[in-house]
Amino acid sequence: QVQLVESGGGLVQAGGSLRLSCTASGRTFSIYNMGWFRQVPGKEREFVATISWNSGSTYYADSVKGRFTISRDNAKNTMYLQMNSLKPEDTAVYYCAVDPVVSTIKARYWGQGTQVTVSS
Repeated sequence: QVQLVESGGGLVQAGGSLRLSCTASGRTFSIYNMGWFRQVPGKEREFVATISWNSGSTYYADSVKGRFTISRDNAKNTMYLQMNSLKPEDTAVYYCAVDPVVSTIKARYWGQGTQVTVSS
């Protein structure tokens, strides 16, 4: 079992930046691919970014490409999402995920989510 705790969300003006963190319990963090997803109330959860277990590969949704950067520090059991040039449409609850399934919104484990609100 892996438990995930997200932090770093908040309220920011359009054009601003936030960095989300996701810290995992357990010793097996480093063997899993990880990902960030987001969800707006009333809409389906959507993919934001993923990173391979050794940081060798990263993938981004087209909507965030060039603005968001996913990274991880396996020694700290922590994954990050640096979000720059934020837009109001980035407003959502952001979830970190362990072992996300490619091209789906399924994952082995989910965090509880952290709210990001971007004001115009």
